[in-house]
Amino acid sequence: MTSTFDSLRKFLYARSGLSLEGDKLYLVESRLMPIAREAGLSDLAALLKRLEAGDRDLGQSVVDAMTTNETFFFRDRVPYDRFRNLMLPQLLAARAAERRLRIWCAACSTGQEPYSLAMLLDEEARRLTGWNVEILATDLSRRVIESARQGLYSQFEVQRGLPITMLLRYFQRAGDRWQINEFLRSRVNFREFNLMSDFRSLGTFDVIFCRNVLLYFDVPTKRDILARLSRALSPDGFLLMGSAETVIGLSDAFAPHQEHPTVFVHKAMQRQRPELMLVAN
Repeated sequence: MTSTFDSLRKFLYARSGLSLEGDKLYLVESRLMPIAREAGLSDLAALLKRLEAGDRDLGQSVVDAMTTNETFFFRDRVPYDRFRNLMLPQLLAARAAERRLRIWCAACSTGQEPYSLAMLLDEEARRLTGWNVEILATDLSRRVIESARQGLYSQFEVQRGLPITMLLRYFQRAGDRWQINEFLRSRVNFREFNLMSDFRSLGTFDVIFCRNVLLYFDVPTKRDILARLSRALSPDGFLLMGSAETVIGLSDAFAPHQEHPTVFVHKAMQRQRPELMLVAN
């Protein structure tokens, strides 16, 4: 079993960047044995054999099963307040001539993060009249991207962080679930995308949400992703990470916000324009 487990760890690392510690055998067994049984396989060794034979659909199912998809609307609230009250006004002033904003939600899971941003932007519609605002939301998992596109959520999911006023304004009942209205769904472009891939095809962004993602990668992968994120972020743009994440010791490209450590700007731009360091309310 040890050799099978090690091979599965290598497979997951190569496909997704996910770094599993050696004590996670129980986790692999609990998540992958149902996949094996569904495929008519007796154990993880048989599953590995199919993966090594190049079964792409099975490989996608394995990656989906091993990735963590914990998310909810307006998670940790503070990043959304910073986006609305500080970053957005600054970017609206800086982009007044071109009137275009691009936002990327990396590892968006089932879509609560980009839909939360879409709701905030809709509430700022008057200020954004005539603007082209794009929200790109990506995730490695085909399953969660398909779920996000549908915008269907259980009662429990809409109760986690979503104000009742927004529930009533942007959702409709769909049986025993709630569905985000068609207008808001059209505001988000969902796309299956692997953070281990080249970012250049995505273009550049004014704001990147990459929150609670790097936790699952080893140090070399974190450094690589941050280096590529720095090239995907506009010079005066903003990178937002999770409360337990940092660039310190991992990237020379970014500098943390002086008041809110999960917001980062380009270090070079910070030196040229200190006003990019946001001032707390």
